[in-house]
Amino acid sequence: MEATVATKTNQKTWSGGTNKPLGASYGKMMMWFFILSDALTFSGFLAAYGLMRFKFIESWPIADEVFTHFPFLHGIHAPMYYVALMTFILIFSSVTMVLAVDAGHQMNKKKVTFYMLLTIIGGVIFLGSQAWEWKNFINGSYGAVQLNDGKIIQFVDATGHQITLESFAKSSNSERTQHTKNKGLWFVDEPALAAFSLKEVIDGFNANSDITIRTELINPDTKKKTIIPRENAMSYLNEAKMVVNGANLKVNEYGKTLFADFFFFITGFHGFHVFTGVLINIIIFFNVIIGTYERRGHYEMVEKVGLYWHFVDLVWVFVFTFFYLV
Repeated sequence: MEATVATKTNQKTWSGGTNKPLGASYGKMMMWFFILSDALTFSGFLAAYGLMRFKFIESWPIADEVFTHFPFLHGIHAPMYYVALMTFILIFSSVTMVLAVDAGHQMNKKKVTFYMLLTIIGGVIFLGSQAWEWKNFINGSYGAVQLNDGKIIQFVDATGHQITLESFAKSSNSERTQHTKNKGLWFVDEPALAAFSLKEVIDGFNANSDITIRTELINPDTKKKTIIPRENAMSYLNEAKMVVNGANLKVNEYGKTLFADFFFFITGFHGFHVFTGVLINIIIFFNVIIGTYERRGHYEMVEKVGLYWHFVDLVWVFVFTFFYLV
């Protein structure tokens, strides 16, 4: 390879001309540099997640008990089904991007437009699915009780299956007021009130002799959370601090709050990448329609955005593995 030297002669520099290190244009090389740096960022996040999960392995939330929702199938236990569908849609959008790039090499504007549109639709569906999953995760499924030491206990029936607070809590029909600054309590910032008070949950527990509780601790033999015998359950409930519904950055009805912290941060960071990719794809899509790349004589821009989109899809495979499968 002949080095480029700045002289008075008319030599082409590395700006898409003939001098291309590794046969790549400047734009494609810079995209690879960005992907490499971003891959290191995601690697750091996932490594931190793995470290914390290993540290609290005996009490980490079980994915099959957290991600059980499926649209329009209310009350049906469908662990991981919708997450698997989301993953398939995103991977399929990577396939359509490959087809768009291939059509660009053939200078086939019609096919590039069609496959870019499919890629954009796949990205939008994935983003909507992730928003729906966040909504269910934040709202919660069953409800739980947090103890004074921060641990979470959940309620199960005689068969060991988790039950909702609504199924046994005794409503006292008493009005509860949330303490907020606009009520004169300027020094208090109380979170939104749970559907049931702690007293209503405990009263309902005492009135139903066929239910008991389970702790965060996972039984190494059954790979399930440890169920506490009914006669020992009150010793835990006497240490109850508050009722928890759903998950946020402070409490998590499914178990360790760290799980929710990492889930929101890593999946949110990846979702931001998908959102950015969709916006870029839309810009490229309209440029294809108006013939910008036809006039340039190549569809390299489609190829460059395709590299980014494949990277986003590959990262999701690792996120999916860490959060949902392992």
